[in-house]
Amino acid sequence: MIAVVPTPIRLIPQSEVARLLDLDQLLAALEAAFKALSAGTTSVPPRIAARVPEGRLAAMPGYVPGLGLVTKVVTIFPHNHDRGLPSHQALIALFDESDGRALAVMDGTEITAVRTGASAAVAVKALAPEDVHVLAILGAGVQGGTHLRAVTRVRAFSEVRVASRNPEHARRLAARHPGATVAGSFEAAVRGADVVCCCTDASAPVLEPGWLAPGVTVTSVGAGGPELPPAVVAMGLLCVESRMAFQPYPAGAHELQGLDPEAAVELGEVLAGTRPGRASPEQVAVYKSMGHAVEDAAAARLVYDRAEAEGAGQVVSL
Repeated sequence: MIAVVPTPIRLIPQSEVARLLDLDQLLAALEAAFKALSAGTTSVPPRIAARVPEGRLAAMPGYVPGLGLVTKVVTIFPHNHDRGLPSHQALIALFDESDGRALAVMDGTEITAVRTGASAAVAVKALAPEDVHVLAILGAGVQGGTHLRAVTRVRAFSEVRVASRNPEHARRLAARHPGATVAGSFEAAVRGADVVCCCTDASAPVLEPGWLAPGVTVTSVGAGGPELPPAVVAMGLLCVESRMAFQPYPAGAHELQGLDPEAAVELGEVLAGTRPGRASPEQVAVYKSMGHAVEDAAAARLVYDRAEAEGAGQVVSL
């Protein structure tokens, strides 16, 4: 008979996750996680999802040495905005990588939002020149907000433009950043911008290649459909978190179906210097993100370590 030993687990609610997750520490942790991913020292199987009529439930397990062994379960219900709910809602379970003990269960909704914007910021830092001036944020929802907060952390922009299909949303987001202005359209925001962050849930492309200036850096996190047109994806340097992004959806991105995975560089390869980044100042760089479990592991470990140090959350025995 196996002895039953109660396992203490720390429960960390969303309010505490938001307080404990330090953005600057997260940016550094994500860089380390991406390097580990591209070096082959992580273990991350493809994302899986169960579908229901209004959305889906996805599971994202992953292991990053020194950061943790995690599983995120996340629901994606695109029409939740009409209900006053986030489109993405998640929980993350963190386990001890040496003996498999459950350490914590924490809100993953906040982590998903912040780590996605922070990962785009890591890509901008790796791909965009130092002397960029104009940032365009397309989409003024949760991701628009996290991108605005994170990307302005890694580059000093003299002009920030926010555009949304809902002008009131754009005004609210612009009001949160000193000097940000509302653009009347996606095209108006993009033309002349040095960095363009696509943060929408659109089911069709939100920009056109003719709007883009030479040397622009484009990031895209939309997964509701092909947020970028094929011509933009093929314009220059293509960067992904992992070449798993070329697999069929939901593991991969809509925009990358049928393309050669070797045509892209991984962000971790650029950060580690094992593959080149931008070849010239005029080359367009595109970062297509699908979200990755190493990002969840990096964020969850930061939250858990601070929670342990401060006694945050609630410890229960299971």
